[in-house]
Amino acid sequence: MAFDGITIANLVSDFRSDLLEGRLSKIAQPEPDELLLTIKKGSCTLRLCICASASLPLIYLTGENKPSPATAPNFCMLLRKHLQNGRIVEISQPGLERIIRFTVEHVDELGDLRRKQLIVEIMGKHSNIIFCDENDRIIDSIKHISGLVSSVREVLPGKPWFIPHTQDKLDPLTVSRETFLDRIFSCPMDCYKALYTTFTGLSPAISHEICHRAGGAAELATAACGPKDREALWTAFSSMMEDVRAGRFSPCIASEGGVPAEYAAVSLTSWPSGSLKHFERISPLLEEYYTQKSQIARIRQRSADLRRIVSTALERNVRKYDLQKKQLQDTQKRDRYRVYGELLNAYGYGAAPGAKSLQALNYYTGEEIAIPLDPQLTPVENAKRYFEKYNKLKRTNEALSALIRETEEEILHLQSVSNALDIARKEEDLVQIREELIESGHIRRRGTAKKVKITSRPFHYVSSDGFHMYVGKNNLQNEELTFQFASGNDWWFHAKGMPGSHVIVKSGGAPLPDRTFEEAARLAAHYSTGREQEKVEVDYVERKQVKKVAGSKPGFVIYHTNYSMLISTDISGIRQEEP
Repeated sequence: MAFDGITIANLVSDFRSDLLEGRLSKIAQPEPDELLLTIKKGSCTLRLCICASASLPLIYLTGENKPSPATAPNFCMLLRKHLQNGRIVEISQPGLERIIRFTVEHVDELGDLRRKQLIVEIMGKHSNIIFCDENDRIIDSIKHISGLVSSVREVLPGKPWFIPHTQDKLDPLTVSRETFLDRIFSCPMDCYKALYTTFTGLSPAISHEICHRAGGAAELATAACGPKDREALWTAFSSMMEDVRAGRFSPCIASEGGVPAEYAAVSLTSWPSGSLKHFERISPLLEEYYTQKSQIARIRQRSADLRRIVSTALERNVRKYDLQKKQLQDTQKRDRYRVYGELLNAYGYGAAPGAKSLQALNYYTGEEIAIPLDPQLTPVENAKRYFEKYNKLKRTNEALSALIRETEEEILHLQSVSNALDIARKEEDLVQIREELIESGHIRRRGTAKKVKITSRPFHYVSSDGFHMYVGKNNLQNEELTFQFASGNDWWFHAKGMPGSHVIVKSGGAPLPDRTFEEAARLAAHYSTGREQEKVEVDYVERKQVKKVAGSKPGFVIYHTNYSMLISTDISGIRQEEP
């Protein structure tokens, strides 16, 4: 997921074909740390987004425009003064550093032809956009770095620009075989870690990919590699670097459970082929990947208050459940008091006045037991006291058993809501979850606010055999899917013994192929609390066998005749449709 040197190399390759000889027609600064350059080349108009944010540094070509502030910032005004209508004559990357240099040719105020450098550094929290003259002296930058902030390099007007070499890393594009083998296998660590700590521009994901292509012991520690493994690692490494030098890229996104998990400018053969989405160019990849990632991050941020409410209620109910179970265990001695009372009624005449116990034969077990007595009471009064204790504990047991069932249902309900928050993808999904929490009494409806309109829709997938499969995102959708949307002959799937989504397969009266059963079960396994497990047991049955218990929480059902299968939680390769 790192914005590594190979990704930069792919961008530079694309920029050279798309932007060279293009003219900067517009320069905007929509955010304090972001530039949007509009470049015209022939009849084409392209937009280059450059973001130096510490949390999400990016550079890519985009088709979208962004609104600019009414008053342009000073850095933007400076760039407009020098670079407006300038021509991009060179785009380069030093080695495999995460740096792109744009050389722009323009006419200065005296009419002379001059060249300036716009240098983009994509280096995590140290990212910056620096404007330099032809001698690499800084004119200005979007972020100023003084000596108080960094002892390595000052980024201030008038200071020289240079690449700070704070780590003794090698350039992977120029390293020799002998140096590679010497440096990598002198590191007492895993091979992939040795790669990205030795060479500049390599991310852990790319290092894993190189080790995977090498096979054998190359995916283990360097000490485990023999001569053949070392040679295989060098071959895989040099082959990838040759592709980078030649501009042969294959950008792709690897997804896990329908969510983007990793990307690279090379094909990730270490991931299942069904989880990969390939792109012709890197810019659309970056735009799609970070849009989805930022959307997920935004949803998690927006759902923080709901998560806190659910987590607090869940903790409270778990504590209550533990206390109720302990109190229930204390009532288990009630039958002993009943037996004491019965035996005292049968044998109490034999107790001596003022005795503290009575030895009597327990006719239930055939054993003789000692019955404790209150010497101040007669045997009949002792028997009455034991029967009172028995009846009190019996009533407590019955009440606690009902309360424990209610608490168990509440815990399962809150766990299912927590699962719904985990799989929420859009803000309208959160609206429906909030409505469920209001209906269950965990959130108060504000003032005279009316019930909100629900626009969230279930996930929609299509099986390899063409059957439509629907996945509820929360309990309210589960209820609607199962009892309003599905027909009696449709098939219903749910992870066994754990909170999760209801999955409905519309059969249309036709028998389902085995492959569709397996794909629907994988969806049920993935959209459950067991999604992190390798395999989950899933129950499935015709929808007409599923019943709703009166008064139960939304989405809670019962069924008695069902089939089960143990299935993987991986849903890569299952086609998802727009809801």
